[in-house]
Amino acid sequence: MALIQNKRARHDYAIEEKFEAGLVLRGWEVKSVRASRAQINLAHIYVRDGELFLCNAHMTPADQVCTHETLETNRTRKLLMHKKEIAKLIGKSERAGYTLVPLDLHFTRGRVKVTVALARGMREFEKRADESKKEWKREQERIMKKDARGRHIL
Repeated sequence: MALIQNKRARHDYAIEEKFEAGLVLRGWEVKSVRASRAQINLAHIYVRDGELFLCNAHMTPADQVCTHETLETNRTRKLLMHKKEIAKLIGKSERAGYTLVPLDLHFTRGRVKVTVALARGMREFEKRADESKKEWKREQERIMKKDARGRHIL
């Protein structure tokens, strides 16, 4: 189950593939993710020297964090993946129009993971078409909804 989601990414991008990656975090950052005090709406992933990094992910420190350490809330965090997966992602993301976007932060066996999506930017008319599809689907569900006695409500 995702603790922190990037809803903006699903609106602005057409998601093609999803991957799971680990994050290099400090102790107080894990606590703030666990307390849902992180934001990845403005975050993006970039490649440097064959490694992936999460940039602009904001993690607000919890109330009782250590005072002997300087807390950088927007620091760049390294993503942990197998070399083959990284090479595959780099190759696909270098195509025109494709980018790597963080979708959510979640825990897997006690470790913080980020879902990385290979995505293509959507244009305005694609966003409008997508929105009208969602609206039509909601309307269909409302029409087909049954009342307590099992009859269809029109």
